[in-house]
Amino acid sequence: MNSQAKVQRKQLNPEIFHELIIDSIQDIKGKNIVKLDLRHLDEAPADFFIICEGDSNTQVKAISDNINKRVKIEADTLPTHIEGTRNALWVCLDYFSTVVHVFYRETRSYYELEELWSDAKVTEYQTI
Repeated sequence: MNSQAKVQRKQLNPEIFHELIIDSIQDIKGKNIVKLDLRHLDEAPADFFIICEGDSNTQVKAISDNINKRVKIEADTLPTHIEGTRNALWVCLDYFSTVVHVFYRETRSYYELEELWSDAKVTEYQTI
């Protein structure tokens, strides 16, 4: 495969990409799913944060693994960076313009990302 072919990937619009991530979270029964739209904030590190939580570090790891697997297969996209898989209390998957935060419940309460980015437009998703 030549280098140009490696660069070409499916170009999903952000809404379809986010729906895939949300569905991947719901597959593993992730809870309290929110999307923060940070595009109008000058200091934001990304355009969107998707945040959810699991009841155990095993579930947190399973959620993050499922997101990574499905996005790789269905959107032909890999995260630029993954952090936190060892302890699985807070796993971060960085897709450049969208960053996914998968928290263990107590860890999410401690860091309060939604409070830190309270000026963001928030979309909540149903826990299945």
